[in-house]
Amino acid sequence: MANGTILPLRLESVCYDAAGKRLIDALSLSLGSGPRTVILGPNGAGKSLTLRLCHGLLAPTAGAVRWLGPGGAEAARRQAMVFQRPVMLRRSAAANIDYALKLRDIPSAQRVARIREVLEETGLTPLARHAARHLSIGEQQRLALSRAWATAPEVLFLDEPTASLDPAATRAVEEIIAAIDLSGTKIIMTTHDLGQARRLADEIVFLHRGRLMEQRPAAEFFASPATAEAAAFIEGKLLW
Repeated sequence: MANGTILPLRLESVCYDAAGKRLIDALSLSLGSGPRTVILGPNGAGKSLTLRLCHGLLAPTAGAVRWLGPGGAEAARRQAMVFQRPVMLRRSAAANIDYALKLRDIPSAQRVARIREVLEETGLTPLARHAARHLSIGEQQRLALSRAWATAPEVLFLDEPTASLDPAATRAVEEIIAAIDLSGTKIIMTTHDLGQARRLADEIVFLHRGRLMEQRPAAEFFASPATAEAAAFIEGKLLW
């Protein structure tokens, strides 16, 4: 990286209010390079809001979100996000990826090679010329991951990327996430699925009611949760 890493990402006493209600409350945490970070918690914990605040889609009501690495000024161009229900452009699968590369000013010859590479990596080569909006939900999610991966982001945010998928499609998406991680991209993702968190997480950030309850290595979190809320969540008890 010519200008150095954009990491760590630091949230400093971040609050987010909507309709007169505090949804994220004094959230402070630091996310560094390396481990796959899974933001875990029950529905309504603030997982997706936290991801949007990190990515810059939302501005905090109070506090600050800072990219502290030497390349932090370029953070907007060196991160990507994939949503639970990805938006597909009205064009082919390959053209969806090409569009993302054009926005990064990648030369044409490099775009062609990169499109071919990520389609092969994600098993979508046979669908390259198919209309993206006619693909299955699982294929669209794999294409969204391909589109993000093609831009070689240093950080990739994933918001419940398998929430709408069947087990086979979920496995395919998890395999792609693992491959993106191996390529050197920092993965920060949300899920409420304990099984998925156990499979994918190196580090757990556990939220409840918009507050940070724990940030620990995944093995430690699951073996001996430090808070009653985390213990109850792991045991499958309802939290409100």
